Formats: sequence, C-alpha cells, structure tokens
Amino acid sequence: MDLFYTIAITLATLAVLVAVHEYGHFWVARRCGVKVLRFSIGFGKPLYTWRDRLGTEYSVAAVPLGGYVRMLDEREGEVPADELEQAFNRKPVLQRIAVVSAGPLANLALAVVAYWGLFLAGESGYAPVIGEVETGSIAEVAGLEEGQEIVAVDGAPTPTWQALSFRLLDRIGDSGTIRFSVKYPDSDVVYESEAVVQRWLSDQEQPDLFGGLGIAMYTPDVPPVVDSVVPGSPAESAGLQPGDTILRADGIDMSLWMDWVDYVRARPGQSIALEYRRAGTSGETEIVPERIEDANGEVFGRVGVSVALPEMPPEMVRQFNRGPLQALGASFTRTGDLVVFTFNSIKKMIMGLISPKNLSGPITIAKVASASAKSGLESYISFLALLSVSLGVLNLLPIPVLDGGHLLFYTLELLAGRPVPEKIQALGYQLGLFMVIGIMMLALYNDFARL
Repeated sequence: MDLFYTIAITLATLAVLVAVHEYGHFWVARRCGVKVLRFSIGFGKPLYTWRDRLGTEYSVAAVPLGGYVRMLDEREGEVPADELEQAFNRKPVLQRIAVVSAGPLANLALAVVAYWGLFLAGESGYAPVIGEVETGSIAEVAGLEEGQEIVAVDGAPTPTWQALSFRLLDRIGDSGTIRFSVKYPDSDVVYESEAVVQRWLSDQEQPDLFGGLGIAMYTPDVPPVVDSVVPGSPAESAGLQPGDTILRADGIDMSLWMDWVDYVRARPGQSIALEYRRAGTSGETEIVPERIEDANGEVFGRVGVSVALPEMPPEMVRQFNRGPLQALGASFTRTGDLVVFTFNSIKKMIMGLISPKNLSGPITIAKVASASAKSGLESYISFLALLSVSLGVLNLLPIPVLDGGHLLFYTLELLAGRPVPEKIQALGYQLGLFMVIGIMMLALYNDFARL
C-alpha cells in the first residue's frame, strides 16, 4: 500500500511539474504564431487524446516520466507552403528564445505562486537559539555561546531554524569566514562573530550543518516516552506500547530520550533488562536490539520505537503573517534565493567543493514526495515549489538537448547574425545527450547506494 501511495504521489507531482513546464512553451508558442502539433504529458503510446479547434492534439501517454510540445518545424518534416509562416524555425530568433525559455520560467512562476499561497496562509518556525557548543569546535573558537540566538548569517536574516539551515547550506564547500550576528535573550544588542572554515563539509554526503559548526539548537528536554512502535520490531516483541515511559535499562536510569537511544545503539544484538511505567504501573521486560549496519559500515542497535516530542515554549515559536502584497514579495525573494542557491550548488559540484553523492535521482525524489505528502499539504506544496525551481534551473543549463542548450545556440545566432552550423548543433546534441545520460546514471547510482 505504501509503495502504491509513493508511486501515485510521485507520478502526480511529475505530471504537475511537466504540465506547467510544457504549458509555458505552448502558451508562448501560440502567442508567437507558431502552430503546435501536439501537447503530450508522458512519452510512448498515447492512452488518451483529443484535439482543439486549431488542430493541436493533446495526449496523455503511457510512460509518465516527462512530456513535450511538438511544433511545426521544417527540420522535422515537410511543411505545406501555406503554413510556412507558422513554422517554429521560420520565426525571428527573439521569438524562438522566448518560446524555449518559457518552459523553465513557467516552473519558476509555479514556485512563486506556491510560496505566495503558503505565505498568505501564515508561516511559522522555531527561533535558532544555541542549546550547546562543542568544546574546541569552530563555533567555540568563533565565540558563539549557549543561549545566544543567531539572528543573521553573512548579513542575511535567520529568524527560524529553516532560514539558518538554508544560509548554512549555501556555505557548504566554502573556505574563508562565516559571519554570525547573535543576541542574548531579552536584549536587542547584536554582536558579530566570525567562524573560519576550510572547504566546509565538502566531503560529507549528508552534511550535518549544525554539527559541522559544533553547535546544537535548543530543544526542550525530551523524556523517554514511547510515541509509536514499529510492527514486527524488537520493541513490539518485548511488549512495549505507545505511552510507555522508559525508566531504567540494565538498572541504569534513563532520564532523557537520548540516554535511551545511545544505550540501545551501543548494544546491537545484546539483551537489555528494561523497566518501564504504563498508566501509573511499573513493568519489566527484556529487549534485544536488532543489528543494523549503515552504508559506512557502522554497526548499531535499533528497537523500533519513536519518541513523543514535547511542545516548544511559546517564546521560541516565530509566527509570520503577511498580507497579499507582502506575501507576493516574499515569494519572489524565496524563489530567487533558491535559484541562486541551485546555480551555486551546481558550480560547487563541478569544482569538487560538494560531493557528487549529494546528487539525487527519481528514487530519492519519490521518497521525499511521499514523505512530504504524508506530513501535510503545507509540506507537500513547499516540496513541489522546491522541485519546480530545481527543474526550471536545470533546464536552463547550457547543455544541448536541454532548453538551455537551445537558448545557447539561439543566443549565438542573435550575436553572430546567422544560425550555428547544423553539424555543430548535431555534435552538441550528441555530447549533451551523453552528459544528461551520465548525470542520470550517477543520480540513480546514488539513489541505490542510499537504499
């Protein structure tokens, strides 16, 4: 059932992104007088088709992993003399540039609309207050202290954990200084601190942003109360139930949830004498953590329970309510930040400053799409906007076979006053196809490695 749900959500997500992208091409092509022959969602054999009054065929095809808009073009077949003026290749180069760029721009527009809706509904997050500073860490050398709130990084405001994470993500692989603006509780005085980094977290597949600085964000103490039990897990076999409070393991007090987690992780396959409290009554059982080995060869124990998280104190919650115009401005800013971040990440990956293992493919996208949908509408729309920005930016890369490759050739034509020779274009498309297939294979390899 979960697999079916994941597949359905993934296909629906791709369908929305592809439809918006191709509609961008379609809409501008029509405005430029180009005859559109087919608008297809998916590839392969059409499952359902219909035509409009202008003769465009709309199709939903069997392989739902993309789509295309086919326009009248002399390079793809003979064009009747009375329709030559509607052929794409006969249009002025500026109109061809407009048609090609419309797809990626439509994806960016979708992100703006999505974020506008989210911001109108209200945005909330947790204040980025430092809960702990590791001895000898980058943060301690920089003078960051427990209890300080990080209000900006490199001059960019960080009102929430999410905002702080985004700014730190943008510094992965960098060398130099990261500037922090911090303040103490109940004070408006802002202090400046600097952390010196060298190729920061460049070798990590899943960078720990806060841990990489040597800080932990403040969270309330989490008592060892079970929230859920995984079916078929050691915890279920031991008789644990949601609501149970872990008291002692092998006679050692478990005051906090992390005490219990650390104790279990250190004992894969070893029997643990467990004391717990359920509805005011104490009980005892034995539990044997299953042995887990991660991709790095680290072995640890796991029993299959999750924790009941306490609520954050009200003063730690940041709530942002915006009017329509303010929300629209914020949505353009958020989309623009993501565009710049995506281009920077691609540049760093090419330069070797970010591990290529961070590249994700369809399996990871499917897992994240499913998880975000289960987390609620707000989480899913946010993921859809992020993915739409990524699709738009990737299509703008100057790689032949992508929209950006076409834009490159048309820009050269605009500057030179004549088209790029067909032989050079054909060679470029072959190289571009090789690059795209190579990137897809690497992304798939990373996906399977994570599994």
